[in-house]
Amino acid sequence: MATRTTTIRTTISESGRSADYNDADLSVNELLCAYYDCRRHKRNTINALKFEANLERNIMELYRELIAGTYRPGTSICFVVTRPKPREVWAADFRDRVVHHLLYNRISDRFHRSFIADSCACIPGRGTLYGAMRLEHKVRSITRNWSRRAYYLKLDMANFFVSIDKNILHSLLARKIAEPWVMWLAEAILFHDPRENVRIKGTPELLDLIPPHKSLFNQPPHLGLPIGNLSSQFFANVYLDLVDQYVKHRIGARHYVRYVDDMVLLHESPEWLNRAAKEIGSFVSERLHLALNPRKTILQPIERGVDFVGQIIKPWRRVLRRTTFANAITAISAKNGEDLMKSSNSYLGLLRQSDHSHNDRVRLARVALCKGHCVDGGFTKVFRKRASGPEVTVKES
Repeated sequence: MATRTTTIRTTISESGRSADYNDADLSVNELLCAYYDCRRHKRNTINALKFEANLERNIMELYRELIAGTYRPGTSICFVVTRPKPREVWAADFRDRVVHHLLYNRISDRFHRSFIADSCACIPGRGTLYGAMRLEHKVRSITRNWSRRAYYLKLDMANFFVSIDKNILHSLLARKIAEPWVMWLAEAILFHDPRENVRIKGTPELLDLIPPHKSLFNQPPHLGLPIGNLSSQFFANVYLDLVDQYVKHRIGARHYVRYVDDMVLLHESPEWLNRAAKEIGSFVSERLHLALNPRKTILQPIERGVDFVGQIIKPWRRVLRRTTFANAITAISAKNGEDLMKSSNSYLGLLRQSDHSHNDRVRLARVALCKGHCVDGGFTKVFRKRASGPEVTVKES
């Protein structure tokens, strides 16, 4: 474990701004609801257990700080994931994640109501499966059930999260947040620089795998959001809602879906899509200070298959991306016992999102069976190892 502390000048003074006492209508019950939302999938983590050990004291202390306007985010943890490619991930302290959920619960609905139906990620009911099915529906519509040729344009923002301009995002939040205390809380989260107080988890050499232009450590204070926090995911949707509105209402794209910064447009004319790409590139550069990634800009006939949210949409079927499936087989083949069971069930859940995944589930189940685990008849769940008995083999259909 290594510790890195950096001192960087920020756009907000250290003293911050005091909350408006008359406007701080926060209740303890609302803070507790945010705590329960936060711990839903994190209850057994060390930080969550420490917070729960003195729950009443910690909640009341956090409540008093929020009411008084003295709340300041604490230490963040930064680590590097290497698959599918090296990337920095930032994890806020558990009490700070509670505050993220508090803000999200307070303001998310007013923003979600203005989002288009084709915007996915960090919106209730609009995860990867929603995005894949939404795009598949649009593909079937524009091709008239694969009877007519059409094209797709796939766009991706270059270095998206580290390129977000906090000042622009602040102005977008201020459009819908009229309460001074809520705006103060949003500013405390938005303008907090996690690099000022950070612990590096793992070997520091892993940070060298991150290209300098993709690292939050190398950005000016007014740019970049930490990948990994609920607030960052929500803020990203607020930021890119401008793009959604521009594409739908100014460019006039009838068939369009976005998941975070991955966008897909469909049209019968490749020339129209080329013009749309240029217009979108100009808009995001001028309005949001972003740039499209030219290496990830793809314009192809739809029948070749559209790669979106980890799935490939092809004529009459939707399957998991082949590289993802190969990585799944490699990963579970290297595991044993409880780790293999958990990993297998995770990948089986991912495979069930595809409507043509039976053979892939059989192949994955075979790995688990050969290592002594049990699998249900539909190849949807792996159970713990059998106590005894002969090995079971499965033939692919």
